[in-house]
Amino acid sequence: MPARALSFGMVAEQYERYRPGYPAELVELVLTYGNRPIQTALEIGAGTGKATRLFAGAGVAVTATEPDGAMLAELRKHVPAGVETVRAAFEALRLGAKYDLVYAAAALHWTTPKGRWSRVAALLEPGGVFASFGGPTQLADPAAADAVRAARAPFLTSDEIPSPDGTPPGQAMQWPGTELQRCEWFVDVQQTVIKRRLTVSARDYVGHLSTISAYLTLPTSQREQVLSQIEQILPQRVELSADIIMHLARRRPDQ
Repeated sequence: MPARALSFGMVAEQYERYRPGYPAELVELVLTYGNRPIQTALEIGAGTGKATRLFAGAGVAVTATEPDGAMLAELRKHVPAGVETVRAAFEALRLGAKYDLVYAAAALHWTTPKGRWSRVAALLEPGGVFASFGGPTQLADPAAADAVRAARAPFLTSDEIPSPDGTPPGQAMQWPGTELQRCEWFVDVQQTVIKRRLTVSARDYVGHLSTISAYLTLPTSQREQVLSQIEQILPQRVELSADIIMHLARRRPDQ
């Protein structure tokens, strides 16, 4: 896995504190799309369990997988006792068990492209559901966003992760929907955007930035310097655009 994918463990507690969770609407969308009972689920790259607890709370028996031991330890503090946890990267998971649902919350882009979809399909029951959801948390005020980009520029050209297949940001269908549409294993690909605005303190926003991999892989002195500069230029409260882009697909029942 790339170094950025394994950088979160050193800030596991901050990740839990500063990363926004997911709305209950998200689970309802997945369960409704399923159009049949979803009793079991496998989560790819569960992090600290922000999505895990939503699905478990809806009565789904979740197996949460996560390659980073510190992140998994933090997850165990926050999820119901019935959640099964496995320390493993997606590519290292044993095949054999099949689930009604396989999902990834802001984690799919860390998986290896080669064999990704055949492996997801192998973990799903025929007709089972795959879900991927996430999206950047950005400053809603363009002037504030420009100021942050200027403060960040000497250290980072960007703090975002580009689309794994090169899909431009303005295209109607975003990744991984673009790949799912071309994949022999899946049908009924859908994309839904859950609009969301959040208001937080500048300090909490900088706390959020401190959990983003682009900053985590900077040398410590540079990371501290750029985050301090960003906090100084922001007003006390900031509004964030935190839309969630969800992709749903169904494993072909005839394969």
